[in-house]
Parts: sequence; structure tokens; C-alpha cells
Amino acid sequence: MFLNRISDNEDSPPNFKWVSKLVGKILIILLLTGFSTEATFAEEAESEIQTIYHVYWKGEHIGGLSDKTKLDELKSLKLDKAAKEFEDLSLKISTDLSIVPERVFEIGIEDAVVIEKLQKLVSVEAEAVGIEVDGERQLNVKDKTAYDEVIRALKLQTVTEQELIDFEKSTKDIPPLKENETRITKIVMNADLNAIKAVVPPKEVMTVDEAVKLLNKGTLEEQKYTIQKGDVLSKIANAHGMATAKLLEINPGLNENSVIKPGEKINVTKLEPLVEVKAYFESKKRETISYKKVSKDDNNLNKGDRKVTKKGSDGEKVVTEQIIKQNGKVIGKKELEEEIIVEPTDEITVVGTKVMPSRGEGSFKWPAVGGYVSSKMGTRWGRLHRGIDIARPSSRSILASDNGVVVSAGWSGAYGNRIEIDHNNGYRTLYAHLSSIDVSVGQTVSRGSKIGVMGSTGRSTGVHLHFEVTKNGSLVNPLSVLK
Repeated sequence: MFLNRISDNEDSPPNFKWVSKLVGKILIILLLTGFSTEATFAEEAESEIQTIYHVYWKGEHIGGLSDKTKLDELKSLKLDKAAKEFEDLSLKISTDLSIVPERVFEIGIEDAVVIEKLQKLVSVEAEAVGIEVDGERQLNVKDKTAYDEVIRALKLQTVTEQELIDFEKSTKDIPPLKENETRITKIVMNADLNAIKAVVPPKEVMTVDEAVKLLNKGTLEEQKYTIQKGDVLSKIANAHGMATAKLLEINPGLNENSVIKPGEKINVTKLEPLVEVKAYFESKKRETISYKKVSKDDNNLNKGDRKVTKKGSDGEKVVTEQIIKQNGKVIGKKELEEEIIVEPTDEITVVGTKVMPSRGEGSFKWPAVGGYVSSKMGTRWGRLHRGIDIARPSSRSILASDNGVVVSAGWSGAYGNRIEIDHNNGYRTLYAHLSSIDVSVGQTVSRGSKIGVMGSTGRSTGVHLHFEVTKNGSLVNPLSVLK
């Protein structure tokens, strides 16, 4: 009766029913055999026990599997598929998946249901190297070798391959810098970069080029702007918070004179580099020290005269300077040391200040009171017109164009009444067709003083002044020297 009660209890859990039946069998066997078959019982009980594999995802029980190889097959399929897409990465199944085996008498599970769930949950991860910028992981690359390549590529944006090789070979015992030699003293990043171990989805692992681009720009996505009617480059730059020069920099095909058309797209990505590299160079070279030109007044020398009393000569110096470069461009210079090899010699020129009424200053005043040029110097009526004609003045007074001495004053054929003044500096001026003359030969005249009255004497078609200028006997166009 006891056995029947145990086995017929419908409220008992399934395992409990099974156990009760098993216990009944064991008791019957024991009664029949007189408890002499312990070994046979143990073997039969053991044959009834099976293993179930409990699967957990992030600590949550997903279900049980009767065959662990089915899970292994799923993992292999996932890994094989990912390996074809990400050939160079070290891949593994996410560690969020765990399995706990259990020995039970009866399984009663459906593997297909659990496998279907795991198809959606099981993911492949890549063992990678994360790049930290100032303690915060910003990106991932394949391995430490790729990390080193990223760092090297950043440096090569500022220095050449050979400069970097020479810098890496340098030791602490650096010899003194030689003349005409330049070398890198240090390469500095404005942020602290570190490599750390990382396990990430394969799609988050960047190539070296992608990593460098992100570190340079702060983003891999370029923002584009569609040009509208009436847009100009300065307006577009201002609207996106940057200077026009920066807008041109990120659009190499544009310049300040470029014509932009509605509908065209331009890059307006505001660059915020995650890291920038500066290289410090030390340079030593010989330079010329240009001599200075010094002028000194000399009241013993006539005004307008100049005389070099001491020739100048350049000096030489050896300069050691620090040069700072960023992205291949010089952004700063600083002189560290200067050694004078040869001192320069100043060139000294004395300038005359002595004023002589009979000597001109070398510049010429308009010789009439108002008026205009009615005829210029050049060929006229088949012959050379040696000067200029000035007509219709507001006053007919004729003025000395500069200081000098009258060397002729009187009638001279086609010139009519004329005056010639020697300015004692190589220049002479001639005034013709005067109605009257107010000076005499040998008289010293000052600049702007009245010397006669405009008229129409000699070969003349009307009242005007004919004015000529010569220098050392050669004609000079008066319009080139009048002030």
C-alpha cells in the first residue's frame, strides 16, 4: 500500500514520481533477492542518470542542452562567419556566455528552442588594443603593432621619415650641434596616449589610417553643406563657427577667388583634434649681419650734396635657434644662442646742410603763378620742342624755379626776351618770350623770386612762358622734375 501511495500521488513533481517508482522496484528486487544484489542495483540506477548543460547569458538562465556539441557547432559557425569578414583579427565568443553541467535522471528538454535563442544572443568579440587619450578610451586597433604604427604616423605628419629615424637612434650623450646642422630634440603630444587591452565587437576595430584620421579630426564623419544662392565663403565659414582660412584648409580645391555655385557641396566639418604633435628642432647656422647705413649732417657741405665717408661691410654670426613645427609647418622660432664671428661696419654718409643762395636744392618750383601746360616737350611742327609752354596764369610774373645765378638775360632770336639761370649743381633753367626782364647777368636769385614778366616776344603765337631744363648740358623733361 505504501508503494502504491507514493507512485500514484499525482501532485508529486515529475522527478519525485520517477524516484518513487524506482524505489518501489528496488524494494521488490530486494525482497525477491534477499538484499543480495546491491551491485546490480547500482549499475541500473547509474544507467538512468544523464547530463544536462545549463546555458547562461549574462547570468540569466537561457535553458538546457542535452548535447553540448550543438553549442560548440553554433560557436564555430559564428566564428567562421566573422573570420571571413574580419580576417586579421583575433576573434572569440563573448565571455557573457557560460555553461553549467548537471547530472539528472530525466532530461525532458528541447535543444532546438535553446539553440534558436542563442543564435540571437551569441556574439563574436575581437581581442584588440584600445587607445586611451588622457585616460579615456577613444578607439581600438588590431594589436600593439597597429598602435605603434598609429603613433608613428602621427609623428610623420610633422617630421620626415629620415628625421624620425635619426631621432630614434639618438642617445642621451648627444654631441654638440655642428654648424649647418639641424636635428630634432623632442617630439611632444598635447595629450597622453596609452595602449590597453580591449575586447570589443569586430566592427569597432579601426585600421591605422582610420585611427589617425579620427585622432586628427575628432570625427570620421564629414559634415557637408549645400551652397545656397547668395552664399559667399566668409558667410559660410562664419555660420559654422570657423575662420575663412580654416574653411579653405579643409577644402583644398577652394581659394579666396573661387566661384561657388548653388547646389555644390563643401566640407564644413569643424575639426577638433584629439591629439596634436609638435616637433622641436635645434638648428645651427652661419648668418650675415647686414651693415647699417648711417647719415650725418655736415654744414660744410652744400645742401643737397651727399658723400660716403666710410664704406660699410657685413659681419657674420653663428646662430643656434629652436624651431617648432606642427603638421609640417613652422609655428614658432626662438633664438637660443648667438656668437658674433665678424662685427659689421656701418656705412657713413654725410649730408650737406650748408645753404647757398646761388646753389639750387635739386628740386624745381612751378615758374609761373598758376597756368597750365599748353604744349609739352617733344616733336612739334616737324621740329623738337625743347621744353614746355605754360599759358593763362593768374598773374604774369615769372619766378626763378630754384636758387642760382643768372648767366644770360636779354634778346635771343626766336626765344625773344629770355633768362638762363645756372643752379650750380649741374642743372640750368631757361625762361623765354618774356615781355620784360627784371634781373641781370651775374645776379644771384633765390627760389620763387620774380625774374620777369610773361609775354609773347620772339617766335610766339600768344602770351605764354617757354620753360626748359638741362642737366650737365642734356635736355630734361621739365615735367619730370617740377614739384
